[in-house]
Amino acid sequence: MSRKRFRAFVCSGLMLAAAVLTTASAAAQTAEAPQDERRILVHDHWGRFVLRIGQDFTLRPDAGIEQAVVIAGNATIDGVVDHDLVVVLGKAQLAKTAVVDGSVVVVGGSAMIAPEANVRGDLIVVGGVVDAAPGFAPGGQHVVVGTQGLGHMFDAFAPWITRGLLWGRPIVPQLRWVWVVVGIVFVVYLIVGLLLSGPVRESTEKLTEKPMTTFVVGLLVLLLAGPVCLLLTVSVIGIAVVPFVLCALFFGWIVGKVGVMRWVGVNVVPQLSDTPGQSLLAFAVGFAALCLLYMIPILGFIAWTLVGVFGLGAATLAFIAAYRQENPLPAPRPTPPSGPPPVTPPPLVSSSTSAVGFDLPPPAAGDLASFPRASFRDRLAAIVLDVILVLIAHQILDLSRRDSAIFILLLAYHIGFWTWKGTTVGGIICQLRVVRVDGTPLRFADALVRGLAGIFSAAVFGLGELWILKDPERQAWHDRIAGTYVVKVPRNWPI
Repeated sequence: MSRKRFRAFVCSGLMLAAAVLTTASAAAQTAEAPQDERRILVHDHWGRFVLRIGQDFTLRPDAGIEQAVVIAGNATIDGVVDHDLVVVLGKAQLAKTAVVDGSVVVVGGSAMIAPEANVRGDLIVVGGVVDAAPGFAPGGQHVVVGTQGLGHMFDAFAPWITRGLLWGRPIVPQLRWVWVVVGIVFVVYLIVGLLLSGPVRESTEKLTEKPMTTFVVGLLVLLLAGPVCLLLTVSVIGIAVVPFVLCALFFGWIVGKVGVMRWVGVNVVPQLSDTPGQSLLAFAVGFAALCLLYMIPILGFIAWTLVGVFGLGAATLAFIAAYRQENPLPAPRPTPPSGPPPVTPPPLVSSSTSAVGFDLPPPAAGDLASFPRASFRDRLAAIVLDVILVLIAHQILDLSRRDSAIFILLLAYHIGFWTWKGTTVGGIICQLRVVRVDGTPLRFADALVRGLAGIFSAAVFGLGELWILKDPERQAWHDRIAGTYVVKVPRNWPI
């Protein structure tokens, strides 16, 4: 491979692809090029071309090869390499008898070169360090990308990739820094278990009562997290909500994992009670058991993934249970007696009031919650009317050049009307009112929370809106979050 072509691969950033292409092109060039008359090599028993993935390679002093590519491994060269030596995520060690006619490329590793070693091409190290004698100089260019600290970090991190990631296990017991990370994680989890013992206990109970439901809920939350954040970002208004959603997911994931570890400890040592001291002991036993499981190849990453899914599902179910405790469903309304209604005498009309067009005074505002809940069809019709009205206002205000203006206008329209009249123009036409669960009118804070939660209900493919069809109180997700009902009122109900 020529130097110009090789530099093109380095500049493109595709180091791994360059390594593979280098092997193929070198084979074609060797087939056409005449044999070097300067020396006759005894080729190594590995063959003329060497490719190693996840393994080390050593070339003897009396052997030679055409080219070597080592990925996630170390290369020790004592012999002769006719063309290039490429090492990715590993060390390249060149002894004093080593001769490389081409270039030496190290990506995410270090190059250790003896004083008498001969590199006739370029020496390129990306994200690593070069340990060579002061008088050493390659035949071509000498390029090092990255600081010394970055190189040492790659040297420490590369063994985890070769012996951990490629083996399918998150904990490599031979690496010291891995145990430092494990200790930090244990302290963080222990603090979470001490400060949030209630949510952790709830998560453990949900996992014990409904293991399959916990797994399905965790998997569903994990699958919907990405699309929800994407839709919130596209809606422009929801960009401010995305960080809170991600923080809530991460926080719930941590709390749920502590609950899972406590559940594992209780199952390993069934004699442990539910006292605070015994709960922490159960957590420590579960943490240790999972750490041992994380060291097993392949099974380690499977266990780590399952613990995360179960933890996220347990935390979600615990949050739903806590929310229902703070906002319990109202008691069912008493059914009227099945017999005929009692006969009441007609009301007396005073001389100052005409009997024609006489109306009884409307009920108090607190009686709004006693009206029947609005159906999905009525709410859909009101939403369609409101959207049409906002679109007309959008065109009149000449905001067509701003794509996000329609979302801002819709949110401001609903929040303003809910705070002012407890309904919108579409709700007035369809005889709908929005009221808090205790029957009192909406405040601005309630309207704001309901409006922002409505974005979430619509963003999840409309599942939050369709929830009305199965909810016993015909509440959407944003109704449950804000603590509101949508009721159907008589036509003579005051606006």
